[in-house]
Amino acid sequence: MPIKFGTDGWRALIAEDFTFDNVRICARATADLLRESGMAERGLLVGYDTRFGSERFALAVAEVVAGSGIPVSVSEGHVPTPMLSYGVVDRRAGGGVVITASHNPAAYNGYKYKPSNGGSAPDETVAKLERHIRRLEAAGGVPSGTTANAAAIERVDLAPNYLAHIGNLVDLDGLRSAGLKIAADPMYGSGQGMFPRIFAGGSTSVTEIHGEVNPNFPDIDHPEPLGQHLSKLSALVTGTVADIGIANDGDADRLGLIDEKGRFVTT
Repeated sequence: MPIKFGTDGWRALIAEDFTFDNVRICARATADLLRESGMAERGLLVGYDTRFGSERFALAVAEVVAGSGIPVSVSEGHVPTPMLSYGVVDRRAGGGVVITASHNPAAYNGYKYKPSNGGSAPDETVAKLERHIRRLEAAGGVPSGTTANAAAIERVDLAPNYLAHIGNLVDLDGLRSAGLKIAADPMYGSGQGMFPRIFAGGSTSVTEIHGEVNPNFPDIDHPEPLGQHLSKLSALVTGTVADIGIANDGDADRLGLIDEKGRFVTT
């Protein structure tokens, strides 16, 4: 099946269409797009989520892009998509890639491309990227021997600057000292550990569930923060008399809320 980008990226079944060969095609197309748009010298920033094989896919992207002569950096660990997006802007990168299938079921993975503004790629940018992909598909993929060694890829910690940026937007000191009880559900995704880290150091406390890497997403079907997937978070809120429950999807760019009575708050 041809690689086709939809809403905020390409998603496909792991090992069926989401393969290393196809990911390398996307990576080489991204390198060609950066060069075409005059952004190659600013480099590419790559991040990934907690899904099966995501780090290896991210490194495959980096190896292809670096092999084409473009500077590339990869996050030190799994990261929320908003952290990668901010990293693109903060580091003045030419673009970014996130290996993630967002809220899709466990059998899927995906490839999100972020232009230099860190946001979702506009339709015209996606069309250019897919043009390069079609050319590479017609040529039989990325030629062997054109990738860099993984040991030469820079690994970067994106969290400190991102958290400092959040502190410039939100009164974190006030929230930390407010004595709130927060229940958090990262849904086994890349947002795990973030709320405990953000609110640490004051009287506000955070209790987290599903805060470990498990790419099967047990108990929740798929990591989408909808009411039918947040029954455990709701029970945690009412059981601990928390003030609020906060859930993120698999790559932590979506939010779901449970109020103090355990009720799901629709958007």
